[in-house]
Amino acid sequence: WFLFYLALKSDEFDVLVVGGGATGAGVALDAQTRGLKTALVEYDDFSSGTSSRSTKLIHGGVRYLQAAIFGLDLEQYRMVKEALFERANLLNCAPHLSYPLPIMLPIYKLWQVPYYWLGIKAYDFVSGKRLLKASYYINKEQALERFPALKKDSLKGALIYYDGQHNDARMNLSIILTGIGHGVKAVNHTKVEKLLKDADGKICGAAVRDMITNEQYNIKAKAVVNATGPFTDSIRQMADPDAKPICQPSAGVHVVLPGYYSPSNTGLLDPATSDGRVIFFLPWEKMTVVGTTDASTPVTFNPMPTDYEIEFILNEIRGYLSKDINVRRGDVTSAWSGLRPLVRDPNKKDTKSLARNHVIEVSKSNLVSIAGGKWTTYRSMAEETVDTVIKACNLTPSNPCVTAGLLLMGAHNWYPLLHIRLVQDYGLDEDVAKHLSNTYGDRAFAVAGMCRVTGRRWPIVGHRLHSEFPYVEAEVRYAIKEYAMTAVDVIARRLRLAFLNTYAAHETLEKVVDIMAKELQWSNAERKSQLEAARLFLNEQMGQNARALSLSNVPLYLTHDEMKAVEEKFNLLDKDRKGHITVNDLRRHFKEHSQKIDELLLHELLNEVDLNKNGEIELTEFYQLYSGLKGGQISQNRLVKYLEEIQQTSAIPVFRSGGGV
Repeated sequence: WFLFYLALKSDEFDVLVVGGGATGAGVALDAQTRGLKTALVEYDDFSSGTSSRSTKLIHGGVRYLQAAIFGLDLEQYRMVKEALFERANLLNCAPHLSYPLPIMLPIYKLWQVPYYWLGIKAYDFVSGKRLLKASYYINKEQALERFPALKKDSLKGALIYYDGQHNDARMNLSIILTGIGHGVKAVNHTKVEKLLKDADGKICGAAVRDMITNEQYNIKAKAVVNATGPFTDSIRQMADPDAKPICQPSAGVHVVLPGYYSPSNTGLLDPATSDGRVIFFLPWEKMTVVGTTDASTPVTFNPMPTDYEIEFILNEIRGYLSKDINVRRGDVTSAWSGLRPLVRDPNKKDTKSLARNHVIEVSKSNLVSIAGGKWTTYRSMAEETVDTVIKACNLTPSNPCVTAGLLLMGAHNWYPLLHIRLVQDYGLDEDVAKHLSNTYGDRAFAVAGMCRVTGRRWPIVGHRLHSEFPYVEAEVRYAIKEYAMTAVDVIARRLRLAFLNTYAAHETLEKVVDIMAKELQWSNAERKSQLEAARLFLNEQMGQNARALSLSNVPLYLTHDEMKAVEEKFNLLDKDRKGHITVNDLRRHFKEHSQKIDELLLHELLNEVDLNKNGEIELTEFYQLYSGLKGGQISQNRLVKYLEEIQQTSAIPVFRSGGGV
């Protein structure tokens, strides 16, 4: 890091990229491998915005091809063809992070069979030699065997086609790390405060601020690329205060459900939701990702899913799943909102319509802005952007574009059975070894080498961060080598726990912060600040607050006896019979049972149940909590879990133990 900062402050670069998402990372890698001296700055963390909040698909866009065929739209056809080429390239360049996924399109009306069959076969045809696997039709019985949770009524059969799936944030990071390996000077948590201009009014760099140390410095560059996604206009207006906005962000919400909602190897596509969109229902990281919605939204650094959007998605999937399955609000383990950077093309006279593809703009001051597009086509967008930069800023590359076919970090010596070597060489649990292999590729050996001895017969090494997930403590230490600077960087993007299960993320947070504090020599104040920021992130951006709102609308499902039992639990905490529970009551209860609970966590536990937000838990709120657990509006609650653990570990009285000997 120190060498990076020295270079950023003292060197002049050919290209400075602003934005560390997929597109910005791709531009930096492309420029550097052409022999252009390149730097990259990211305001938050690499992939902290839209690029980590996708549907996790690498796809050509089936619905775009449908529009191209029936609307005779050549632009859409070319867009699909380009995306299918890039899909194949990405699957080949990072096979440890990406893989083909069969997706089922259920059919409930006979006329849909030829209609969808023609569309899917056209998708195969356009894929050409890059076809992953040929699509095919299966009958009702085969569809239900493959996807048992599917609604049986009126089901005629299903089509199976193939697209790609990946770990988006890790893929983004892999592009960044590959760029760094080739010489890119990339830093995160660095804000561009001003664009620098020469005497002719041309941009020649940027004034930036390190958001960790608060240090300010200038970066000199012959060309600056604006790759900030939904924040495109804010950088454009730094270059030209009169620039008209071209970005119109759209929010897309996804929810995560337990893995048992979907088969481990087949996704589902709902081609026509009630609002005219498509919804994907996909297995991912042993969980189920469902999305997405589409609604105009103001630009924000902290997009939050609403309970309305979450319920909309749940209602849509209820229509496709068996009536025997109760799709519960409480089964949602995480939810997030991502901003799509939809843009108007400033180069066209019709500025009202949104561009279907990406847009590249060169301002009068030579700022090159790249906006729009899809995750799948990040590489071709980057190639086109660098071509534009070279022409607009008179740069002289030493090489042509080489990113098509360029292996990303971790891919060079990776093979599908690499996890077996990890088990044999290090004594890791098999699921941990598979996770390390599929996350770090051939770099998994470096992570395994950092794992510490467990002191047990098996596994020999690898202390888990959480019993239900394959993440290990060594990954937190390794994440710092991957430029993780905050606890959120780790739980959300180096590990994906925040996106998979917010409760598990909350439960591992203290351990993560303790490891980072030791490695980065954080003070107690910094440790506390990191915990607060991470908990706020989980609550606001990962759906916890939306869950609390849904709990406030829970009707009481409890019987008289159940209400009496809940009241007894309440009175164990409210010993002085005030009629409400405070943080002091929780602190006293845990202390009496020799449980050490962090002060911040105490406030978190109370806040999750405190629906009125008055700093107290009243009996009616306690009733609603347990009613929600019974009715399925919530699947778990941390306070209840802690209280049950205390009850289970309490000493057994002699009369119940049989007297003992």
